[in-house]
Amino acid sequence: MQVFGRHEEQTLAQLARVAERADHAALMADGHLGYVMPIGGVAAYRNRVSVAGVGFDIACGNAAIRTDLALGDLAGRPGGLRRRLERLGDEIRSGISFGIGGVNRSPDAPSGHPLFADPAWGAVPGRHRAALLDKARKQLGSVGSGNHYVDVFADERDRIWVGVHFGSRGFGHTVASSFLAIGQGAEWGARAPEAEVILELDSPAGHDYWQLMKLAGRYAYAGREWAVRKAVDIIGGREVELVHNHHNFAWEEEHFGRSLVVVRKGATPAFPGQKGFVGGSMGDDAVILEGARGAAAGDLQARALYSTVHGAGRVMSRTAARGKRHRRTGRVLKRGKVSREMMAEWVARKGVVLRGGGVDESPHVYRRLGEVLAAQGETVTVLHTLRPLVVVMAGGMR
Repeated sequence: MQVFGRHEEQTLAQLARVAERADHAALMADGHLGYVMPIGGVAAYRNRVSVAGVGFDIACGNAAIRTDLALGDLAGRPGGLRRRLERLGDEIRSGISFGIGGVNRSPDAPSGHPLFADPAWGAVPGRHRAALLDKARKQLGSVGSGNHYVDVFADERDRIWVGVHFGSRGFGHTVASSFLAIGQGAEWGARAPEAEVILELDSPAGHDYWQLMKLAGRYAYAGREWAVRKAVDIIGGREVELVHNHHNFAWEEEHFGRSLVVVRKGATPAFPGQKGFVGGSMGDDAVILEGARGAAAGDLQARALYSTVHGAGRVMSRTAARGKRHRRTGRVLKRGKVSREMMAEWVARKGVVLRGGGVDESPHVYRRLGEVLAAQGETVTVLHTLRPLVVVMAGGMR
């Protein structure tokens, strides 16, 4: 196993259990405990795929666009830079859908995308197919909740970037939960425990899962590209460069002279020269990076299965951050470690315009991205550092 950075014993023990079933395993420096497989974990299998490894949010990932705008272009608008950024935050929040179960109500929503005619939909049982297609059409391009976002950044040369983070929404969750059930002897749509399910790709279930997982990948790419381009249009820019990558997915790749299925759960592909967009938190810098070129880190890159971090990595759970309340009465059962005042003070100090966001996504709950990247050593090269100007998420603060 290749492990970057320092981790809690539970996380390392979870990785060790994954490694017992896989041919190779690695853990990135942003790793932390997950369901069955650690977030930040990478595992390679021969002709098999781990459903829990890919996870519930199939094809969650990041997309970033460098625009033709500079910071001065925004600052020059009437009212000055701060007021302009505040208006942009409001416009992005009203123009793009956020939240659990949210649907894309924009007049130009991509509900007629060609992916909806993909033959892979035939792998969904007939009585469930129409409902899932309907949900997927309505949600395509919507962002969701939790740590998912639309952000506006400025890089080291004050060029404006827009970045988004989300996945395949309810479609991917339905596929994942259904194959977890099928792998445990139940039917599509049944509820089943979050347990390890490893499917042989040449089995009927494995074949169907693989086709639908890839379709969820197409879906996530289409949704992110629609949302990030919508945000670029909202801020009045044009696209110059697109950087786009999954971090909850499985790929067929060549490693150690063999064909392997590589599952990256909260880890970004980083082959030499391959670019990735990696976020920090609502109050920290993000980066555009690439897999290192040259032989200096080649062996370490190979042991990492040419992977890197997908973010800064959590240091406390959502419950620890926000506390716990009685479901019916709302009475506080356990006080959280992070308050709204703490979160607001952090983002204000950074000069970030925040729309939405809960205390369980405050910068306090994350590592610092620079430290995490340093722990990855020479396997990646940072190309651009992006400081957040506007952060838009579901719920929370205005």
